[in-house]
Order: sequence, then C-alpha cells, then structure tokens
Amino acid sequence: MPLSLLALAAASFCIGTTEFVIMGLLPEVAADLGVSIPAAGHLVSGYALGVVVGAPIVAIATNGLPRKATLIALTCVFIIGNVLCAIAPSYWLLMGARVVTAFCHGAYFGIGAVVAAGLVARNRRAQAVALMFGGLTLANILGVPAGTALGQQFGWRATFWAVALIGVAAAALLVLLVPANIANPKAGIMREFRVLGRSQVMLAMGMSVLASASLFCVFTYIAPLLREVSGLAPHHVTWVLLLFGVGITIGNFLGGRLADWRLMSSLAVIFAGLIGLLVAMHFAAPVWQAAVAVIFVWGIVDFAVTAPLQIRVVDTASEAPNLASSLNQAAFNLGNASGAWIGGTALTLGMGYDGLPLVSAVLAAAGLGLCLLSQGLDRRTLAAPAAQS
Repeated sequence: MPLSLLALAAASFCIGTTEFVIMGLLPEVAADLGVSIPAAGHLVSGYALGVVVGAPIVAIATNGLPRKATLIALTCVFIIGNVLCAIAPSYWLLMGARVVTAFCHGAYFGIGAVVAAGLVARNRRAQAVALMFGGLTLANILGVPAGTALGQQFGWRATFWAVALIGVAAAALLVLLVPANIANPKAGIMREFRVLGRSQVMLAMGMSVLASASLFCVFTYIAPLLREVSGLAPHHVTWVLLLFGVGITIGNFLGGRLADWRLMSSLAVIFAGLIGLLVAMHFAAPVWQAAVAVIFVWGIVDFAVTAPLQIRVVDTASEAPNLASSLNQAAFNLGNASGAWIGGTALTLGMGYDGLPLVSAVLAAAGLGLCLLSQGLDRRTLAAPAAQS
C-alpha cells in the first residue's frame, strides 16, 4: 500500500474525531450551554446534515479540479470549522460551526475513496479504501477517548482546539505524501447525475443510510446509556469508547477484505449480524460486563459495512464515480442525522435508553431487505444474457 494512503488516513482521523467526539461530551456540552442532552444530541444531526448538503455542492464545485489541491483545501476548511467550534459562545453558534466543519467531510471521503481505489490494483481496492477509512476508525480508538478525557478535564472547547492543531499536521502530510499527478477522469455533471438514477446506485446508497441510522440511533446516546442503564462512571465510559474504537477498526479492515472477496454476500451477513447484536444489546444493557462485550462486537460488525458499501457505489456508478462517491458519504451522514433524530425522538416520547437498540435493529432489518433486493437484481442481470442465448 502506498504511503499516500497514510496521508489520506491522517486527515480522515481528524475528521472522524470531530464527528464522533461530541457524543462522549454530550453531558458537558449540554450543561455548559444550558440545553438538554437530547438537544445537545442534535449537534450530531446538524453535523450530519451539513455533510448531506455540502457533499453534492462541494463535489460539483470541485469537479475537474486537481485532486490533491482539492483534498488539501477541504482539510483547511475542516481546521477553520474546528476553531469556530472552540470559540462558539452559544448553542446555535456551535451548531453553525459544526455545519461549516461538516461541509468538507462528504467531499473529502468521497474524493479520497476514489483516489485511494485508483492507487492500487483492482483486487485490493476495497482494502485501500478501508485503509483510508482506517483513520476514521483510529479516531475512535485514540481521538474520541482522548478528546473525551481532555474535554472532561479542561472543558469541551479544549478538545476542538486540539483537533484543529492535529488538522494542521494532517494537511502537511497531504502536501508531502499525496502525488500531484492523480488521474481525474472528467465526466459532465449531467452524466454524473444520470448515473445516480440507476436502481443499483440508489439501493447501495439506501443501504448506507440505513446502516448509519442503525449505528447512530444508539451511539449518539452511548454515554448516557452506559451511565444511567449500565451504571458506569463517566471516566469508565471513556474506556468503553476506546474498546468500541478497537472494534470498529477491526471491522473496517475485515470489511475491506470481505468486499474484495464476495461483496454482496458479505453485506447480507453483516446486516443479519447487526440485527442479532442489537437485540442482544437491549437485554445486556443493565449488566455492564455484558453491555461492554456486546458493544465491542457490535463495533466490529457495524463498521465492516463501510468499505463494501463505498466500493459498491463506485462500481455501480463506474462511469462517473466522483459525485456518486461523495453522495454516498452524504447518504452515510443522512443516516447519522436520521439515527440521532430517531433516537432523540424516542427518548423524548418516553422510551428508555435501553430501548434504542431495538429501534436500531428495525433499521438494520430494512438495510438487509435492500441488500437482498440488490442481490436479486444482480442475479437477474446476469441471467438475462444467458436466457437470450
């Protein structure tokens, strides 16, 4: 694997830390800004919606521009957004700063995935994408627990200052390691949009939405769930987040290998596993040892879906992958926003934190349904030429 993939992973580490660390700091942010925990949870939704809106706008605006310069510019937007988060004096200004930060997210991962896949042989594309996303999962091992601990000790604003500084280092790595002559096949915007209308592209993005919604319905509120249902102290929550980060890192690379082997069959098994694990989490939540064990395995299985779905979108939109790849990141984050909103709504209506995994299981079941439908369409497409002959 080329060193340039490590530079891509470094920037994705920073972006992942900013996206996820807010979940470990929800109680602190809510108390400091004078809002409820469900309201603070909407900061997750706001970020995700920023990705949804920003991904197509930025992808269209940067169509045809040099890939290296685009990735560096997006990282600079990320740095500015984190500085704005650190100095935001109110809830709504923090929300606006999160949206500014989110604008670079979808296009960065979308363009980065296409770049990463193009740097290696075809039979290693999913593993290359998984390595780039490895920075995102490493954020959950190091960035989120460290950021949570830093925010609990010195205030949540200190976390965003630290992430901004790490972002500067990531931008430097992109300058030094990413080649300047990256191929950028140009496709007209209208052609890219026509490709998006294909049923298989839409099904793949639908699976991305549901996979992320299933994750964030629970993960947005993981800190209060562990505190109030499992009975863990705040500093123990940090260690659980670290363990979850180890799980999703394992799952990310496992998903890359599975996708390079048998993509759609692997996706079906992953969705089925998610349903079982989420039901198990509902029953395990009151016993902290069981809850922690299930959360670890859940992390492995849940993030195994990321690289396969990204490659699936690139494959089904192969003639014009840039916009489709970026929009798949928007799809993931639409799921993030939907999941956080669904979870917050369920809590507002009186559901306990331990009921959220059951809601997530329903979302995962819908994702499995789309996966099986997509497999069926693949079989019909393969069978058609044989029937004609």
